[in-house]
Amino acid sequence: MRIVFAGTPEFAADHLKALLDSPYEVVAVYTQPDRPAGRGQKLMPSPVKQLALQHDIPVYQPQTLRNPDAQAELAALEPDLMVVVAYGLILPQVVLDIPRLGCINSHASLLPRWRGAAPIQRAVEAGDAESGVTVMRMEAGLDTGPMLLKVSTPISRDDTGGSLHHRLAQMGPPAVLQAIAGLDAGTLNGEVQDDSLATYAHKLNKDEARIDWQRPAVELERLVRAFFPWPICHSLLAGEAVKVLAASVSEGQGTPGQILGASKDGLVVACGSQALCLTRLQLPGGKPLNFSDLFNSRREKFAVGTVLGQ
Repeated sequence: MRIVFAGTPEFAADHLKALLDSPYEVVAVYTQPDRPAGRGQKLMPSPVKQLALQHDIPVYQPQTLRNPDAQAELAALEPDLMVVVAYGLILPQVVLDIPRLGCINSHASLLPRWRGAAPIQRAVEAGDAESGVTVMRMEAGLDTGPMLLKVSTPISRDDTGGSLHHRLAQMGPPAVLQAIAGLDAGTLNGEVQDDSLATYAHKLNKDEARIDWQRPAVELERLVRAFFPWPICHSLLAGEAVKVLAASVSEGQGTPGQILGASKDGLVVACGSQALCLTRLQLPGGKPLNFSDLFNSRREKFAVGTVLGQ
């Protein structure tokens, strides 16, 4: 089977690695154009491109697949199947129709819940009991195609966006290989999604990582976990942005944002309801530290009554 793979981030690279280690033939890889990254803003290839080049797989990086020339280039590869994982470009219907067996996508949610860009973080933020990977047959809508196969995992009370991402990145590739085998044998039938159950996972941005202390502590605790390791929740303290890397729900009440107590156990801050105990922070220019270490060296910075977020 001649497979064209399309993907960009590390999550996609894990899937590509599984395909390269399988009996299937990956004839080409599509990925986003190189982007500026780091302090020097040098153009950096995506994780998928780096892996493809290591295995001498031809790499294509069109700005869009709506261009007839790009479509002709793909058709010339004569793919049996296109496997798409977090590619980042919309595939028009003419592209979906090119491979003999169509296009399949590995999406990091239990569809139809959390269609869209950030399903992993949104599941943690919402307090979902479980997440998973859905392998679906692609159609022109956003994550709307028939579901071919699902694998699921519980979301624990300790899970972060990062830990759940890591787990799903391990679960997705075997599911894709299983789906490909089923498609090849003609034994896999898709299940139509119930659109009435769909939710949309908006793209993450740094603005929503700014902590609104008016919100309940239960919601903020989930937000801290969901947004770690990116974009990371933060709040102002004495005019400086402090990153909140870990927190737990605590008892207490006061003006939202007000420090209620500080000890080696953490920094307790009043919320709209209950309080949040901040247990791991990063001060400007500093490294991530447990609050017990900050409390020993910077105790004066965390005086009771100080209000965060101002």
